[in-house]
Amino acid sequence: MKPDGYLPIAAALVISALSIVGMGVATLGLSAAARAATVRVSMQDLAFMPVETEAKVGDTIEWVNEDIFAHTATARNGDWDVTLPPNKTVRLVLKKAGMIDYYCRFHPNMKARLTIAP
Repeated sequence: MKPDGYLPIAAALVISALSIVGMGVATLGLSAAARAATVRVSMQDLAFMPVETEAKVGDTIEWVNEDIFAHTATARNGDWDVTLPPNKTVRLVLKKAGMIDYYCRFHPNMKARLTIAP
C-alpha cells in the first residue's frame, strides 16, 4: 500500500473511536437521569403515608395532600418547610444524604422519616 493510502484508514479509525466515546458519554448521561426517581408521600386522614420513606440524592420527593385540611412537611433539621393546601402537590429534589424527621406544623401528631442515601 502507498504511504498516502494510510490516510483514509487513519481517518476512519479516528471517526470510529470518537463515535464510541460519544456513545459512552451519552449512555452515562442517560443512566444518571434514569436512576432519579420520584418518591410519593400522601397526606391523608391526618397522617403521612408511608411513615418511613427511602430515597437517594437526586430523587424527587412528592408530597400529595389528599386531606380536606392544609398540612406542612416541615423538616426538624430546617432543610425544608413546605405548606400544602388541600388537594395540592409539592415536589422537592433531594440534595444531600441523611435521615430527616419531619412533621406537620398544623397537626404535630403527623410525623414521618425520610432516609436519603448518597
